[in-house]
Amino acid sequence: MHFSQDQRLSFRQLVSTLSPLGLWLCLVMALTAGKVSAQAMLPDFAELVAANSPTIVNITTRQQVPARSGADRDDLEELLRQLQPEEELDLPDLPTRPRGGVGSGFIMSEDGFIITNHHVVANADRITVTLNDRREFFAEVIGSDELSDVALLKIDADNLHAVQFGNSDALRVGEWVLAIGSPFGLEFSAAAGIVSAKSRSVPSRGSTNYVSFIQTDVAINQGNSGGPLFNLEGQVVGINSQILSSTGGSNGISFAIPSNMALNVIEQLKESGSVSRGLLGVLIKDVNYGLAQAYGLDAPLGAFVDEVQPDSPAQRAGIENNDIVIAFNDIPINESSQLPYYVGQVRPGTEATITLLREGQQLDLPVVVGALPGSELAQGASPPSQPRGNTLALTVAPVMPEQAEGVAELSEGGVVIDELRQGPARQAGLSSGDIIVMLNHRSVTSLADFEAVVAELPETGYVPVRVIRNGRGSTLAIELQ
Repeated sequence: MHFSQDQRLSFRQLVSTLSPLGLWLCLVMALTAGKVSAQAMLPDFAELVAANSPTIVNITTRQQVPARSGADRDDLEELLRQLQPEEELDLPDLPTRPRGGVGSGFIMSEDGFIITNHHVVANADRITVTLNDRREFFAEVIGSDELSDVALLKIDADNLHAVQFGNSDALRVGEWVLAIGSPFGLEFSAAAGIVSAKSRSVPSRGSTNYVSFIQTDVAINQGNSGGPLFNLEGQVVGINSQILSSTGGSNGISFAIPSNMALNVIEQLKESGSVSRGLLGVLIKDVNYGLAQAYGLDAPLGAFVDEVQPDSPAQRAGIENNDIVIAFNDIPINESSQLPYYVGQVRPGTEATITLLREGQQLDLPVVVGALPGSELAQGASPPSQPRGNTLALTVAPVMPEQAEGVAELSEGGVVIDELRQGPARQAGLSSGDIIVMLNHRSVTSLADFEAVVAELPETGYVPVRVIRNGRGSTLAIELQ
């Protein structure tokens, strides 16, 4: 800003008339105005969080795993073979132990379909979904796709709050985004940041990349996986999937699966439980500076075709070794990792257009995309049947011999409370680890006894339950309502 001579004199005269206190007040007002102006430019996420919290779910999984490692079993087998080389080995199965996991997810439709990550629910024997209002449901896996790290679950509920989806392709680097999830099991925790980059491939996923990630600096930690990434309009534009970290905690580099790509996967999982992806049948690599110079390019770009696979869609379309692919269906290909991603989004059997450079000439070739082997429907998907177990809001397991040792009341058996949720049993004072030996005046010595008694419990009223806790017996009253 420039002032005339008269303006400078006027400003000096104004300053000379002010007392030190007046000058200090003017400075404070100027700084305050600047601070208010800066604050006015920052987004307010409070309404976004309030509106979308009911759509977020916490996911816990249980899986039975060997109590000892496979390496221990291999060592034992080798030792026995050395000691008894002539005898056939018949080792017993390794004992198992439960292992739990936590993650996040979000409701995509009011009839109970839920989106999360494949790695959150992979190999789980039991999946429990907790809603924002603390209701809990066992979930069924409709389909789970490892290559995209997307899974679709279903719970038996309706009239749920569901998210709205946005256009992930419209995201810009520097745009504000918000994640809600369960980091370290802390349910419904929100964190904000910006989009740091787009079309990012993650080094740990190897050279073939079927996800073009959104990179953000949102604080994503263990347990955030599967949760939504929102734009400022409250629309889901990504699914939080991975972090890049040397410590296992947030380093400000996180990756989300674009919503447009995820919805393509979800649609296929909903239809068939598996995903079909397009395939060209070429081995490709980045065009470096040397290749760009050798092939007369102004700058390195595109996917360099190192080898065309025999009898592949690429060979049938006329693609040759040393071609440089610069576009697929009019989408520019700047890096080789982009080509598998865009081809993978196309349904097999669809005709697409490959734009390439060959000996300085640009060619457009039609290609009928082939099929990459699809992912299989996840197994162990059916929720456990619990006809009236939910009446008490607990699950039980058989009593182990070591738990019954030295306790007279357990000589006939019992069932141990494996998991206790909010409900009548917890309100009555029962705890996880309590062993039930009597319920509603009937002896409980096995899982079959327990299920039979629970199936005949009254709808309302009080029923007695006797439990063994720390080796001592106690009888409590459970109110059913």
